[in-house]
Amino acid sequence: MGCGNIFFTLTITFSVALITYNIIISANAPLKQELPGSSQGVLSFDPIIKMPGDRKSTLTNKKRLFHTAVTASDSVYNTWQTRVMYYWFKKMKAKGGVGCEMGGFTRILHSGRPDKFMDEIPTFVAQPLPAGTDRGYIVLNRPWAFVQWLQQADIKEDYILMSEPDHIIVKPIPNLSRDGLGAAFPFFYIEPKKYETVLRKFFPENKGPITNIDPIGNSPVIVGKESLKKIAPTWMNVSLAMKTDPEADKAFGWVLEMYAYAVASALHDVGNILHKDFMLQPPWDTEIGNKYIIHYTYGCDYDMQGKLTYGKIGEWRFDKRSFDTKYPPRNLPLPPPGVPESVVTLVKMVNEATENIPNWGP
Repeated sequence: MGCGNIFFTLTITFSVALITYNIIISANAPLKQELPGSSQGVLSFDPIIKMPGDRKSTLTNKKRLFHTAVTASDSVYNTWQTRVMYYWFKKMKAKGGVGCEMGGFTRILHSGRPDKFMDEIPTFVAQPLPAGTDRGYIVLNRPWAFVQWLQQADIKEDYILMSEPDHIIVKPIPNLSRDGLGAAFPFFYIEPKKYETVLRKFFPENKGPITNIDPIGNSPVIVGKESLKKIAPTWMNVSLAMKTDPEADKAFGWVLEMYAYAVASALHDVGNILHKDFMLQPPWDTEIGNKYIIHYTYGCDYDMQGKLTYGKIGEWRFDKRSFDTKYPPRNLPLPPPGVPESVVTLVKMVNEATENIPNWGP
């Protein structure tokens, strides 16, 4: 055990000490690859507006399985969400039938120790960062957990879907990536151009225009396993470097690790097809439409007439933060008439999961 702790500490120390070195190495020519459909690293189509014309034929010619990975702590808050998420993963995978490209599932538990849900959810136990390294920003454990998982686990699939505990899959997800490009959801608040001066500390001029950094986080993203093995250590190092840089820490705040993944992906010349339909976020997105994932990061507050009262606790509400230290009860009350489909569907899906998951509760 002593040797393991020494090795672990040395690994982290070595990684942190070489942050700048790794970022520079990431920018060197040997890592540069031309993207299919690109000209000197610039995509020949707008990935938000126009999909490649041959995407459908490319995706249907061969079944390309992806492994779904969710990082989580052992907190009550993360645990109940992950249990709900895994329930719907299994159901939608079964619904997809023989042609479904959803492969295995892993909860990457970065608490450093097993918990009592190991038999319920396929789990890899990762070590957390050494005490104090995250500087109170627990999300920094995510890239380090992925590094450990990718190095140590036997992952059968060639692609990875990085997901989160507060994701509910609403229909079977196909492998949306293609030809070396990842598939990612574009976030309106990830703005590389706005923060070009700060980002140039981590994304050097010789890597091209700042727009090579996609407006994404690490989740949801479907990316080739071999690409992610290259990206993950850089993602970890850039995250740590940003957190120790006062200007970057102030600029990026709670989305710092998302910017770090976007930078790491760009440093390794892994571009992304940006799918607006990858997920929806109630209450702002009101319809399910063609979306694949509900991300319930925002609180949903309404009066009894079905009017949104965002910023003010509603007469009816669903907010995951109401259950940060306790499980949500079974059979949550449904929203009043007039509340959008997305919110109604979210609550119904949480209720179905909690009704059917054995031993619901801590």
